[in-house]
Amino acid sequence: MANRDAILKFAAELLDLDAYPDHGPMGMQVEGAEEVTRIACGVSASLALFQRAAELKAQLLIVHHGLFWDSDSQRIDGTMRKRLQALFDADITLAVYHLALDAHPEIGNNALIAKQLGIEPKERFAGIGFGGPLRPVTEVERFVGRVREKLGREPLVFPHGPEKVKRAAVVTGSGGRHFAEAAAAGYDLFLTGEAEEPTLHLARELGVHYIAAGHYATERFGVQALARKIAERFGTEADYIELGNPV
Repeated sequence: MANRDAILKFAAELLDLDAYPDHGPMGMQVEGAEEVTRIACGVSASLALFQRAAELKAQLLIVHHGLFWDSDSQRIDGTMRKRLQALFDADITLAVYHLALDAHPEIGNNALIAKQLGIEPKERFAGIGFGGPLRPVTEVERFVGRVREKLGREPLVFPHGPEKVKRAAVVTGSGGRHFAEAAAAGYDLFLTGEAEEPTLHLARELGVHYIAAGHYATERFGVQALARKIAERFGTEADYIELGNPV
């Protein structure tokens, strides 16, 4: 059994949480039980996720996308009430780690995906992402196959870069706004979660490969790594809740 506040303090220090101003409150968003024996984690806050965490009898739920964002309404409507009630009824603490978890060089989404795909994360890119040489240098078709295998889904690919990929950059989620920046920095390939309508034309004109591997699919790794890290440190159980999302 571990103390909730000790866990939250450990996570904040590990992720250097205060160094990454975000779009909503990070760390604890909903307070639950003081003592924790089981941690659950998932990508995005939702009623279904909260219900699954309650079934697992978790006292702490770690997510990447939380309940509260600066741009959202401050009213507690019916949907929000049901979500909060599910947490209250199960006495679950909801803890949220967004940009700081994307950015972490060891357990962050970008570093983990880069390493899995053979990208050496030598260079900090766009504040939270990573880039570096691809080991070994390979054709884009082979790299796409690696993405398909490691992320478990078919990516959207605009293959308009060089035949051989030597350097690649990763910014998970909705990082497409950094595409031109990646091209200017000399990367042959840019991987993120989503694509916008103009992206195809920009890839052709920049001569850089663009891979959209799914917002959800690219951001599953950090919460799992963080939950494992906490479980090892505090001797708790940890479960990952996979809900699936094609976006």
